Amino acid sequence: MSVIESIHEDLGATFGERADRRIVEHYGRPERTHRAVRNGVGLLELAYGVLVVEGDDRLEYVDNVVSNRVPADDGQGCYALVLDPQGGIEVELYIYNAGERLLLFTQPETAEGLAEEWSEKVFIQDVEIRVATDEYAIFGIHGPQATEKIASVLNGAGSPEQRYSFVRGTMGDEGVTVIRTDALTGEESYEVVCAAADAAAVYDTLLNQGLNAAPFGYRTFESLALEAGSPLFHTELEGTLPNVLGLQSALDFEKGCYVGQEVVSRVENRGQPSRQLVGLTLEDEAVPESGAAIFDGDASVGEVTRAGESPMREEVLALALVDYGLESNEFTVRVGGDEVAATRTELPFVDGSDRSDRLPRYE
Repeated sequence: MSVIESIHEDLGATFGERADRRIVEHYGRPERTHRAVRNGVGLLELAYGVLVVEGDDRLEYVDNVVSNRVPADDGQGCYALVLDPQGGIEVELYIYNAGERLLLFTQPETAEGLAEEWSEKVFIQDVEIRVATDEYAIFGIHGPQATEKIASVLNGAGSPEQRYSFVRGTMGDEGVTVIRTDALTGEESYEVVCAAADAAAVYDTLLNQGLNAAPFGYRTFESLALEAGSPLFHTELEGTLPNVLGLQSALDFEKGCYVGQEVVSRVENRGQPSRQLVGLTLEDEAVPESGAAIFDGDASVGEVTRAGESPMREEVLALALVDYGLESNEFTVRVGGDEVAATRTELPFVDGSDRSDRLPRYE
């Protein structure tokens, strides 16, 4: 459930659900809000599951089970994955070193199961893992004026410059942590973390103080992320080998062994995965469903992972997984009973003030 649901209701929010958690879909006219974020700055309440990991062995324990190296310094973070034995993505995590504890942000539905699984595997290590989702509120600030927005309301610190790093300060009378994020919308972006009890006051500051921000919901976030070429957990990541997505930002090939590493390393050493993530622009107004088949001539070569109308380009765009190394740039996509022409398009579809750290990279 939203931490500040009554405030969203007063702003005219339409609600939906993501993994059984109530979230804001939009506040009306999401396409107009989309453009407002692209041209200025927007404010979104984020739905994360939060884990707190404490104890003297917390760094070693978490580092041993995730795909990226957990930073040893306070104020630093990383993006990492938990993989299955075949290398498929089970969980995505943002991991932040907060001094005497690690804060982990993940999909809401995975937090409880991950905490339980990890706790069962703690033997002689000094590690304590607990779910702390209800203790925090987390707000996203996105847009070309996001840095200016943060500077206008954050006291006691400057805006963090390095991705996945954070600073501590205040907004009004409330303590906050401000994180520089991985720019999934293709714009400058930050996350503001505060105690759940302070959520209403912090949201009011972010919405109304300093540079004004447009409130937006997950429908706009997802359309921004599509234009930015960002693969998301439920549509692209879950169950997929990270090499297939070119998800270099989540992998450290020099760290110690973790579940799924052998498969990921073997594919990397081979030089190419079986499939790759590409962008498509469709020549029709109809939007294909996830899983829609893609053809190169008569040959089936892949499927759409997600698609939608782009408010900025005024075209239908799609992300798709296709056979690796295809030379053709012209395809057809099955939409209903029709075959619609589609052209491979370089990602991102829209250039913003920043580039998503999840843009596929095949090296």
